Amino acid sequence: MIAFHNNLPVISLTNGRIVVFEREWLCRALGVAANRAGYPKWWLADHVAKSVQMWLEQVGETTPTVPVALLTRAVRGALQVIGYAEVGERFEAVAPFSRISLVELAEDAGDGFELAFFNELGGRLREVIELGGSYCELHGIEPCVKTLKRKRAWGRECAALQAEIVNFARQHTSVTHSSCSAGNRRELFLYVA
Repeated sequence: MIAFHNNLPVISLTNGRIVVFEREWLCRALGVAANRAGYPKWWLADHVAKSVQMWLEQVGETTPTVPVALLTRAVRGALQVIGYAEVGERFEAVAPFSRISLVELAEDAGDGFELAFFNELGGRLREVIELGGSYCELHGIEPCVKTLKRKRAWGRECAALQAEIVNFARQHTSVTHSSCSAGNRRELFLYVA
């Protein structure tokens, strides 16, 4: 018998990847959509995400995999029912689960090899954009910086490298993003934690 994470079905993306549903991601994605619709501090994101998670739990009893298009339709339908169709129109779940572990990239690069780290980060960000991602989360920035700097305590050098990583990610995604053809361009929300 196979047990699914939190008794939820997995989500199959259009590129064939299978990912685990994360309610926190859906909350942030709903917040981005609401902001695009003119609701900068939309308080209903968590409630809608909980409703979608409950729906997925019911679906998961009979179906182990849910296509991302069906998830998108379900979210948009829920938003329309509660009177926020304009938020639903701006909600995108094309490649929603783009998460990059900065700690893993730093460990793969090796202690003190910042150039290898930035090279790998650039490649991963290009991949997110090429797959049509609209949301990308870079997580673990503080432990990543400590690994690259070989430091146990946070210092001025760490703060400078942290700022450099954030600036690199912003610049790299905007340059790669702007080089996409007009038909393939979409907004990318970058979240660094």
